[in-house]
Amino acid sequence: MSWRARVPSVATLGPVVALLVAGVFFALQSDRFLTTDNVALVLQQVMVVGVIAIGQTLIVLTAGVDLSCGAVMALGGIVMTKLATLSGMPVPLAVLSGIGVSTLFGTLNGALVAVVRLPPFIVTLGTLNIAFALTQLYSGAQTVTDIPPALEALGRTFSVVSTPIEYGVLLMFAMYGVAWFALGQTAWGRHVYAIGDNLEATRLAGIPTTRILLSVYAVAGVCYGFAALLAVARTGVGDPNAGQTENLDAVTAVVIGGTSLFGGRGVVLSSLIGALIVGVFRNGLTLMGVSSVYQILVTGVLVILAVTADRLSRRHAGAR
Repeated sequence: MSWRARVPSVATLGPVVALLVAGVFFALQSDRFLTTDNVALVLQQVMVVGVIAIGQTLIVLTAGVDLSCGAVMALGGIVMTKLATLSGMPVPLAVLSGIGVSTLFGTLNGALVAVVRLPPFIVTLGTLNIAFALTQLYSGAQTVTDIPPALEALGRTFSVVSTPIEYGVLLMFAMYGVAWFALGQTAWGRHVYAIGDNLEATRLAGIPTTRILLSVYAVAGVCYGFAALLAVARTGVGDPNAGQTENLDAVTAVVIGGTSLFGGRGVVLSSLIGALIVGVFRNGLTLMGVSSVYQILVTGVLVILAVTADRLSRRHAGAR
């Protein structure tokens, strides 16, 4: 199957057009919208959800969904901050431990989905609650403060034409580059798309679907671990209540970015565009003085429109 056949042009161009239209609209509404500081702020606000959305995209491409991503991210953040702050563990080892815990949760999700063959929605709903409970128990429901400066390194900024850019934003872009290459230029990526198109046909073709699905969920866990590091770097604390909205925000970014919830179609870079669309809308509406309730309303409308467009696109493709 060709790349053009797998990813309709509307799914690729639609999010870009939507982002440009939103940018023009909010630029006309507020003089502050296109300032360099505000653009940098939008990037900083979306980098955590943007990295989570990489893992979520991989799972959605296999016709699954991960509701546990936010809770797993919070657990990873608490593990790395507690180990580095209260246990005296070297920061690099503490970070690897936090990412390792997130990866283990991702692998557990993958095993239950690929080996036990449970529905991804139910599996990740269960592990969401498990991860949340473990986070509260391990942290004692207390925020971890006074973390080592090294944990905040990715939250520091450098200047590009007088614009403060966080190092974490660069990490996000780099991770998207790696994910784009893996999905578009490797056999593993082609197998991920094939599983989303038709799991049984892919298995009958001799592709190790169980192993591929396990790897997808494990890689997603790695992404959640890096997102935890970015969240800690940006806030300067280990927050046991973090991640309570990031799961839905990540799904929103993926869907608005044009990745099909039915699997097999989508471009990971479009999930970054989707995250930026949500960030731009929230930032622009805030500058306009619009209540946060209406911001949530607009986000919900965008999701419904994106899913509707995906459904109509599939019907059109099936009618040809």
